Amino acid sequence: MEFILQPWPWYVTGPLLAFVMFLLIYFGKTFGMSSNLRTFCTIAGAGKKSEFFNFDWKSQKWNLIVVLGAVIGGFIAHFLLSNETNIQLNPQTITKLETFGFENIGKTLVPSEIYSWDAVFSFKGIAILIIGGFLVGFGTRYAGGCTSGHAITGLSNLQTPSLIAVIGFFLGGLLMTHFILPLIF
Repeated sequence: MEFILQPWPWYVTGPLLAFVMFLLIYFGKTFGMSSNLRTFCTIAGAGKKSEFFNFDWKSQKWNLIVVLGAVIGGFIAHFLLSNETNIQLNPQTITKLETFGFENIGKTLVPSEIYSWDAVFSFKGIAILIIGGFLVGFGTRYAGGCTSGHAITGLSNLQTPSLIAVIGFFLGGLLMTHFILPLIF
C-alpha cells in the first residue's frame, strides 16, 4: 500500500507511458489534449460557424476519457500523493526568485504569488490568463497540436514536424523563463 500512495518513480511511469503509446500506435490513434478542445467545440455546435469544427466528434469519444483521467489523476496526485516536504532548489534559483518578490520558495509546488485566488483575480493575473491563453491557443493551432500531442505521440511516431514543434516549445519556455517572466514580476 505504501507504493500506491507515493509518487511512482520514473522507471515505473516511463515504461507505462511507453506501453500506452504502443497501444495507441497499434490501434491507429493519436494522443493530444488540444484535440479535445476541438471536440468540445464541435459538440457545442461550432461546426455550424466554422468548417474546422465540422467533423465526426463521436470518433474521438475515447480521447475525451483522457480529459476525465487527467482531472481524476490531478485530484489523486494533489490529495493522495502530495507530501509536505520542501523542494530542494539551487540557492541561485532561490535568490533570483526572491528578487521577483516570491516568498516561501520551495515550500509548495505552486507559488501563491501566481496561483492564489488573490493573484488570479488581480489585474495582472487576469491579463496573464487572457494573454497567455490567447498565445497558447494560437501556438497550439499554429503548431498543429499541443506539447503532449507532439512530444508524446509525434516523437513516438518519429515525425519531423513534431520534433521541430518540441524544439520550439522548449525554446519558447526558455525565452519566457529568462526574459519575459522577469518583466512580468
